[in-house]
Amino acid sequence: ELGWISKVYVNRPAVVRHAEHIKKWKTVEGNWQAAWLLKAVTCIDLTTLSGDDTPSNVQRLCFKAKHPIREDLLKALDMHDKGITVGAVCVYPARVSDAVNTLKAAGCNIPVASVAAGFPSGQTPLETKLTEIRLAVEYGAREIDIVISRSLVLTGQWECLYEEIRLCRAACGEAHMKTILATGELGSLANVYKASMIAMMAGSDFIKTSTGKEVENATFPVGIVMMRAIKEYYWKTGYKVVGFKPAGGIRTAREAITWLMLVKEELGVEWLTPELFRLGASSLLGDIEQQIFYHVTGSYALQHELAMA
Repeated sequence: ELGWISKVYVNRPAVVRHAEHIKKWKTVEGNWQAAWLLKAVTCIDLTTLSGDDTPSNVQRLCFKAKHPIREDLLKALDMHDKGITVGAVCVYPARVSDAVNTLKAAGCNIPVASVAAGFPSGQTPLETKLTEIRLAVEYGAREIDIVISRSLVLTGQWECLYEEIRLCRAACGEAHMKTILATGELGSLANVYKASMIAMMAGSDFIKTSTGKEVENATFPVGIVMMRAIKEYYWKTGYKVVGFKPAGGIRTAREAITWLMLVKEELGVEWLTPELFRLGASSLLGDIEQQIFYHVTGSYALQHELAMA
C-alpha cells in the first residue's frame, strides 16, 4: 500500500509536546504501584546480549526469569500462587539451546526469544539473515527479534523493506516475529511511522523500538508514533494482534510504569498483556524488585538480599 505510505505526515512539535507532558505524569503509589510493577514483570523480555555470555550466566538468567521476585515478597502481597514469571528470555542464537534446556529442566514454559537477522547492525546479506533465523528456530526459539536494514528506510526503498521483512516472517515459521526498527537511526519520526506500517504489512507480530545498542533507544516520541501506527493499522485493516515493545535504556520501575500507562492511554487495556506488550530490558527487573522490597518492608534491600537479575 505505497499510496498509504506516501501520505504519511507526522506533526513533530505536537508529538514532542505530548511526550514532555507524559514525563510529568504522576506515578501510582502504594498497592497500586505494586500491582503495576508486577504487571510490568510479566511483560519483561529478560535479556542478556553480551559477547561474554556463557551457558552458566544464561542458566542464571533463566532461573531469575522463573523466579523474578523473591517468594517471601510475593507472599506478603498474596501473589505467590499466581505464577508470576517474566514474558520471555532473550539471548543470541548461539545461546538459545542453553536457555531452552534450562527452562525445560525447570519445568517452565517461558518462551525463549532470539535476536537474529544481522543483529544489531542489520548489515549482513539477506541470505545470511534468513539462515540465522532458521537456525534460531531450529534451536528452539519461539520468538525471533529481527532487525531491519536501516539503509532501506533512509533511501526510501519501501518495497525492498517490505520484501525483506516478509521473507524473514516466512523463515520464522510458527515462531512469533518482533521487528526491531532501530528508531534512533531512521532519521525522522515520519520514517519511524512508515517503517512501522511496512513491518505490520509484512506480517510482524510485534514492532520494537531499538536493539539497545544505538545511541538513542526507546523514547516517548518514538513510542507515541509507533503506537499511533498500530492503532491506525487496526482501524484500516481490522487486524488487532500487533504488539509493541519499547527496548533499550528502560532501567527504572518508574519508567516501566510510565510505559504501561502510555500503552493504556494510546492502545487500551487489552494491550497490557505479554501477548501484545513487552519491555526489552536487562537491568530493569532489579529496580522493580527493589521497589517491591521497599513497599513490603519499608526499607531498601542490601546488595546481597536480592538475586542478581
